[in-house]
Amino acid sequence: MREYQTGEFVVKPITGVCRVEEILHLEMSGADSRKLYYRLVPLDNLQEKIYVPVSASETSLRPCMTAEEAWKFIERIPGIEAMWIDNEKTREQKYKEAVKQNDPEALISIIKMIYWRKKLRMEQGKKATQTDEKYFQMAEKLLYLELGTALGKSREEVYELIVEFMEKNRDNSGNLEQ
Repeated sequence: MREYQTGEFVVKPITGVCRVEEILHLEMSGADSRKLYYRLVPLDNLQEKIYVPVSASETSLRPCMTAEEAWKFIERIPGIEAMWIDNEKTREQKYKEAVKQNDPEALISIIKMIYWRKKLRMEQGKKATQTDEKYFQMAEKLLYLELGTALGKSREEVYELIVEFMEKNRDNSGNLEQ
């Protein structure tokens, strides 16, 4: 089991990137005062505090990407397949699973799928569904916050970086090079 240190950045499912602020024994009702907890502060909400038992962190936390891992991931984005699901109920369930596991590849996969679904719906004169919009925003927030933390960039800069990288890796026919 990997233990995290104070000041380290970790990724918590659904919440995203957090900073380990303290490792402590909790003195509050309902908490086992013999257990050690991480006090986490989400980077996108510095007023919030989340307590995660150190023993449970093995399944619920993972280290934030390093700058090197982030660049390698960005380079792999063109080759990551969009997750395509026609069934509405199954699609939302897959969105939830991807956000919950907070795996960067799963997040980019649903971002790509929702992007193409939105484009297709617009061509048909329809708007994006609320479910697509909701999960698109969640997936982008989680992914771009982690990449931004690793690279020392804002979410907007990460978005522009990815778009620029994708554009640069298109061949003359408009297709992405593999």
